[in-house]
Amino acid sequence: MMGSSRDLAVGTVAVTSLLTASMLGAEVNAAENPTLYLHLAFTATFSAGVFQASLGLLRLGFIVDFLSHATIVGFMAGAATVVCLQQLKGILGLDHFTRGTDLVSVMRSVFSQTHEWRWESGVLGCLFLFFLLTTKYFSKKKPKLFWISAMAPLTSVVLGSVLVYLLHAEKHGVQVIGKLKEGINPLSLGDLVFVSPYLTTALKAGVIMGIIALAEGIAVGRSFSMFKNYHIDGNKEMIAIGMMNVVGSCTSCYLTTGPFSRSAVNYNAGCKTAMSNVIMAIAVMFTLLFLTPLFHYTPLVVLSAIIITAMLGLIDYEAAIHLWKVDKFDFVICMSAYIGVVFASVEIGLVVAVAISLIRVLLFVARPRTFILGNLPNSMDYRNVDHYQSASNIPGILILEIDAPIYFANTNYLRERITRRINDEEDRIKFAGESSLKYVILDMSAVANIDTSGISMFEEVKKLIDRRGRQLVLANPGGEVMKKMSKSELIEKIGRQWIYLTVAEAVAACNFMLHTTKPDPIKDQEPGAWNNV
Repeated sequence: MMGSSRDLAVGTVAVTSLLTASMLGAEVNAAENPTLYLHLAFTATFSAGVFQASLGLLRLGFIVDFLSHATIVGFMAGAATVVCLQQLKGILGLDHFTRGTDLVSVMRSVFSQTHEWRWESGVLGCLFLFFLLTTKYFSKKKPKLFWISAMAPLTSVVLGSVLVYLLHAEKHGVQVIGKLKEGINPLSLGDLVFVSPYLTTALKAGVIMGIIALAEGIAVGRSFSMFKNYHIDGNKEMIAIGMMNVVGSCTSCYLTTGPFSRSAVNYNAGCKTAMSNVIMAIAVMFTLLFLTPLFHYTPLVVLSAIIITAMLGLIDYEAAIHLWKVDKFDFVICMSAYIGVVFASVEIGLVVAVAISLIRVLLFVARPRTFILGNLPNSMDYRNVDHYQSASNIPGILILEIDAPIYFANTNYLRERITRRINDEEDRIKFAGESSLKYVILDMSAVANIDTSGISMFEEVKKLIDRRGRQLVLANPGGEVMKKMSKSELIEKIGRQWIYLTVAEAVAACNFMLHTTKPDPIKDQEPGAWNNV
C-alpha cells in the first residue's frame, strides 16, 4: 500500500530463495538445526527490509532511472521466456527439475528425463493452454467481453480439479497440489537473532538479498507501468518493499519482492490498483484456513498453463524490431538484457544491460560531437551542414557547435577535434581559393556545464588560434559556464567583446569586422551582449 506500482504482486522469488538457502546454509545446517536456520532466515529478512527502506528514505530511487526502455523490453522478454521454460516441469509432469533459471540448465533437465515425461499431463496442459489463449484472443477482438479472459484462469482451475477428481488422473501421471497444511503462520518477532556469531551472517545475507530483491521488484514494477503508461516512484517502491520485509520478518515470512510470474498473472487478470494484493492476501488466508481440502486435486499442469499464457503476452518482439530500426545501440542493450536473463539469470541480465547503458552514456560524455554550422538561405538560422545541404559556409568564418558538457573526460578529445576542424577548414579554403579564415565561432548552446579541465582546454585553444592569427568567438554560453569562466578570468583572456548571445549576432559582428578598414573591436563596435550580464 506504500508503493506506487499498481500491478506488482508481492511474494517470494526463486533467486532470493536460492540465495537465502546458500548463504545461510553455509553457516547453519538446516537439517541439523532447523530452528536456528529458520530464525536466521527471519533475521536476514528483517535486515534486508531495513536496508531497502533506508535506501528509499535517503532518496536513492534515481537508481531506477538506469533501467532504460530498451533494458526493460529485453528484461521482460527474457524473464517471460525463462518462466515459460520452467513451466515445462508442470506440463510434462516431471518430479525432479533443476533449480537453475538459465536456458541451458532447464533444457538439460527436461531432455535428460525423457523417460519420465507423462503424456497424460502434456495433453491436459495443451488443452488448457489452447483454452486460455483462445479466450485471451477472443477478448482482444471483443474488448467488451474482457471478463471472459479474466475468468478463464479460475475456470481452468475449477475444471482441472473436477476432471482430476472424476477421472482419478493423479494416478495416471497428472501431478496435483496434494494436501496443504491448514492455518496461518504464527508471529516470529521473538525469533529474530541479534547475537554473535550469527548476526554478521544475517546482516550480510540481508544486504545482498535486499539489493537483488529491489533490482528485480523495481524492474518488474517499471515493466508493467510502461505497459499501462504511468510512472512509478523508485523511492516509494524501496520504502514499500523494505517495510513489507520488516513486517514480514515478524510474521514468519522470509524475503519477498515482486515476482515476475505472479505480477504477470495479476496484470493479465486485469488488476487496476495495488488493492489486488489485499484481495489476494485475504483469499490466500481464507483458503489456508478453510479451503485447503478443495485444492487437493488441483493439477499443477493447469497452473503452468495459466503462467505460460500470461508470459507469452509479455514478449514484445515488435518493440525489439522498432529498436533495431530506430537505434542499433538500444537494440544491443535490449538483446544483452534478454540473453543475460535467458542464459544466465535475471540479475546478470539486468547488470549487463545497465552496464552497457552506462558505457553508452560515458562514451557520449567522453566523445561529444562537434558540428560545422552553416547559414540557411534567407534566414538567421544556422544548422549542421552535414544535415542541411542548403546551409552555406560564411567566408572567413568557421562555426563549430559543441554538443555536450565539457568535463575532464572529454577535454583532450575536444581539443583535438576543434584543431582538426580548423585544419580541415583551412585546407578547404586553400584548395577552393576562398578568403582566408579569420574567425572561429564556438556555439556553446548545448554546453550545460564546464569544469576546470574544460577551462584549461579553452585557454589552450585560444593560444592555438592566436598563434595562427585567428580570433576565437563564443556564442550562447550558459549562465553556469559564464560564471566559471568569469571566476577563472577566461572571459578577460578571450575578450568580453567576443562573447555573444546567439550565433547570428556573433556572425554579424565578425562580418562587420571583416569589412572594416581598421578593425578595432573595442572602438568600432558595440561590446558583446554578455557585457550586460
